Amino acid sequence: MEAFTQNIQVRWSDLDPNGHVRHSVYFDYGAQVRIAYLQKQGFGIDWMKSHGIGPVLFREEAQFHRELSAGDQLVIDVQLSRLSKDNRKWSMRHRIMRGDEICATLNLDGAWLDLKSRRIAPPPKELLEKFETLERTEDFQVFPRKKEE
Repeated sequence: MEAFTQNIQVRWSDLDPNGHVRHSVYFDYGAQVRIAYLQKQGFGIDWMKSHGIGPVLFREEAQFHRELSAGDQLVIDVQLSRLSKDNRKWSMRHRIMRGDEICATLNLDGAWLDLKSRRIAPPPKELLEKFETLERTEDFQVFPRKKEE
């Protein structure tokens, strides 16, 4: 499986009046890394538009472990934590790290959205082949499609 990380420096504009990183910034960091991963694999915004498919999120949550400060050098990874048998739905995890210290963990659930029908759909084969190479979490699971879908 392929590990993907991105380095990010905490900026002054990421802070609230108390000098803490604003909670919404953690989610921005995660989105930046996910999109960077897809772009590196050749599936950027233009590819998604031309193929009529894109990611959609259902849930995103953060666990904050350590305080971050302006200027901190972070490494943020992305791992696949769940994938449906039909490859339409997935879950990911990001670890936001300063050195060896995990400062926050983001967990999210999403799917591939057919941009024309506005319905959840399996990704094109070439996207799936690259997506399946993403590093998996230690507790990775395959989950079945629900009967009501």
